[in-house]
Amino acid sequence: MPTPQEFLQRYNDQLPITHYPLPITHYQMTLISDRFAALRSSSHCALIPFITAGDPDLETTAQALQVLDQNGADMIELGVPYSDPLADGPVIQAAATRALQKGTHLDAVLEMVSGIAPGMQSPIILFTYYNPILNRGIETFLHQLSKVGVSGLVVPDLPLEESEVLLKPAQELGIDVVLLVAPTSSAERIEAIAQKSQGFIYLVSVTGVTGMRTQIESRVQDILKQIRRVTDKPIGVGFGISQPEQAQQVKEWGADAAIVGSAFVKRLADGTPQEGLDAIAQFCSSLKAAIV
Repeated sequence: MPTPQEFLQRYNDQLPITHYPLPITHYQMTLISDRFAALRSSSHCALIPFITAGDPDLETTAQALQVLDQNGADMIELGVPYSDPLADGPVIQAAATRALQKGTHLDAVLEMVSGIAPGMQSPIILFTYYNPILNRGIETFLHQLSKVGVSGLVVPDLPLEESEVLLKPAQELGIDVVLLVAPTSSAERIEAIAQKSQGFIYLVSVTGVTGMRTQIESRVQDILKQIRRVTDKPIGVGFGISQPEQAQQVKEWGADAAIVGSAFVKRLADGTPQEGLDAIAQFCSSLKAAIV
């Protein structure tokens, strides 16, 4: 039995980052959608880790992004710390608080990303709340993301009804704005979100905030089927996945990606920065090995 690291080396050798002739309809090919196309052609499920920028510091965040990129991440979600993180559970809230206390701010995060994004294979998806975008100005904000190499954007408090003001200018710059489907969403709202979401659809697996849970609710399988009936866009499942077995479960239910946040944030925060980096490397390898 190969170790996770040996397994991932074979996996990476077999799956170069390139354009595959797989027809993906209804959305423009971008770095994110192109990555999903490559994975689909090999029947692989994407792994999307989440970490909080600036916890324990931005230098460690830069190293963590590279470590994840080298140990099985297909895309990486990078959270910008915010003082009122309504969608985040206690682990990520605590990380954001620590980062803010050390002076982490958006410009510093983007400067850090600009230094490492060109050397990474995994597209970076920025996670931020809507208010900082409005304060900076949508056009200015998106141009900054494009300039530093950010490929996607998740805005958890962006109302569907207001999303068009962000979706159109982002698409022109090649940035995917990923919209979220909640477990409580109606069939009509699911269809509307599926039509507008770019890159992939983010299915929230639980009602409430992010956090580690012992099992994934079975209704996720039904919601996945419901989304599949109205779109062929990739679907990522997040909120609550903390173990390789859970990631494997959502893959078996038909998800195109497993999104894992609090479990990475916790490991990176425990012990010294180097111990945290070693822990997320091992964890990332084990998650990816479970879903290819």
